[in-house]
Amino acid sequence: MWNPWHGCHRVSEGCRNCYVYRIDGTHGRESGEVSLNSDFLLPLRESREGWKMKSGERVYTCFSSDFLIAEADEWRRDVWQMMRVRQDLHFVFFTKRIERLKAVLPPDWGEGYENVTVGCTCENQARADERLPIFLSLPIMHRLIICEPLLGRIDLRPYLDRGKIEEVSAGGESGEGARECDFAWVMELRDACAEAGVRFSYHQTGALLRRDGKLYRIPRCQQKEQAKRARIDVL
Repeated sequence: MWNPWHGCHRVSEGCRNCYVYRIDGTHGRESGEVSLNSDFLLPLRESREGWKMKSGERVYTCFSSDFLIAEADEWRRDVWQMMRVRQDLHFVFFTKRIERLKAVLPPDWGEGYENVTVGCTCENQARADERLPIFLSLPIMHRLIICEPLLGRIDLRPYLDRGKIEEVSAGGESGEGARECDFAWVMELRDACAEAGVRFSYHQTGALLRRDGKLYRIPRCQQKEQAKRARIDVL
């Protein structure tokens, strides 16, 4: 995990119960203030044995903010440079602001950096139809679709038949005031991926899972394990 900056603003329905706001609230921190973190230069830090981030690692980037948030435009230039320097690492970031990507890409991006995966978050059909056409039109080497928190039925079939999506990940919402997720919505995503030959991962159940008409309340500590036990991933 590498969080070069911290802080965000809500932009859509999926942001209502964002874990960043929840965690910041317990520490009396203002989530809306976007600021640099002390580990901004982490990929370039060295120890006596070499890089602190070891070659071959998958680096989940900017998970305490949005990688494409406007306040970070100046800092992001240095992050692109670090990604170029550390081509031995694979960087992954998710965004709800995919419409901003084209304007902030580095000059040498071309068809995408081989060591960068971009995930576009879509919590419902409206956001999928808004964001995914943009996502698919951009020059990106590796693409993921993130349906979490999954707040309604999403038909991804129109976006999976172009050979551009490598994986879809789905999960329910956790935390205080979590909204329910219907397992039928998860299965529809799973089946669409299976038909299209796209990997699918059921990441977590969320706090409120409806299955076969019954609503289950699942403790946070069990949500990932319960999703894994469903054995519906498409590999």
